[in-house]
Amino acid sequence: MKKLSARRRHPLAAVVVLLLALAATGGLYAAFAPADKAQADETAQSLAIDEGKKLYSVGCASCHGTGGQGTSDGPSLVGVGSAAVDFQVGTGRMPAQQPGAQVPRKKVIYSQAEIDQLAAYISSLGAGPVAPSREDYDPSGADVAKGGELFRTNCAQCHNFTGEGGALTHGKFAPSLEGVSPKHIYEAMQTGPQNMPSFPDTTMTKQNKKDIIAYLDAVNGDKSESPGGLKLGGLGPVSEGLFAWIFGLGALIAVAIWVAARTAKAKKS
Repeated sequence: MKKLSARRRHPLAAVVVLLLALAATGGLYAAFAPADKAQADETAQSLAIDEGKKLYSVGCASCHGTGGQGTSDGPSLVGVGSAAVDFQVGTGRMPAQQPGAQVPRKKVIYSQAEIDQLAAYISSLGAGPVAPSREDYDPSGADVAKGGELFRTNCAQCHNFTGEGGALTHGKFAPSLEGVSPKHIYEAMQTGPQNMPSFPDTTMTKQNKKDIIAYLDAVNGDKSESPGGLKLGGLGPVSEGLFAWIFGLGALIAVAIWVAARTAKAKKS
């Protein structure tokens, strides 16, 4: 009796083997790819911290200490977070030119990439408020009326009701908010720079912050209009009253003198 020939493989066997191989490959990728990505992110963060430390040693350590612990010339930076770094350095307030009652805004000397590296290093010293994303401070769709109500309640005492700024005590001042980017306004509310109180999310929600940003854009933006005409700096009744006294009363005096002169001349003739 002839030996039975070896069984022929089913036509779909090769397809099944190929699918199993692909499934195994996909499983391996799913198992190792996230780990590779996490490792890459960790490496990038470490590099940013190292570069930030170099920048810090050159531009910040003389006042804030070699480890951010603070000195007699500058406060501790432990726990201030990346939002404070982005605001202070991104508006040119830091590094400060000289000590004083208040550090003013000036030309920015670091690129955004360098600011991010500084923020990464200082954030590594201690957790703090995190710099916001564009979605956090984008005022699109925000409630302008609600923002105006919140601003007048929490901010107008210092910044004026339209954000024009104002004087404080002992040489300090609340700066004008005209031309300040939404990102930096948001970060200022997060961190409370210098004389300003902070408004964390537990005190003022993200949506409330966006509403305030929308209000400021409405009253101080490039397309803002003054329905009352000349706004006299937007400083309220003080500037308006001063204008009335100087120009209004001055005009009345000038008219009175003119009338008196005309009357005297008429009598002589």
